[in-house]
Amino acid sequence: MRIWKKNSIILPEWRRRLLENHLLITLILFELILSVVFLIISYLIGKIYLRGIAVGLIIAGLTSLVAYLFQIMAMKRKINN
Repeated sequence: MRIWKKNSIILPEWRRRLLENHLLITLILFELILSVVFLIISYLIGKIYLRGIAVGLIIAGLTSLVAYLFQIMAMKRKINN
């Protein structure tokens, strides 16, 4: 069951496709981009607290990426067997 209509004014086609087909990788990329933003802001302002948030987001993003890659590998093995 689809939540969005195909020609929705609220949700453009490219955004709907991105959310339906690539949600996990989109969230991982968003997490990594957000960590870079926090890292840049921390260096500009000089707050170590924001730098800690950025490092935590980088660790979380890389952990999610590794889990995603293992999920893809498991799905490929399942298809080949």
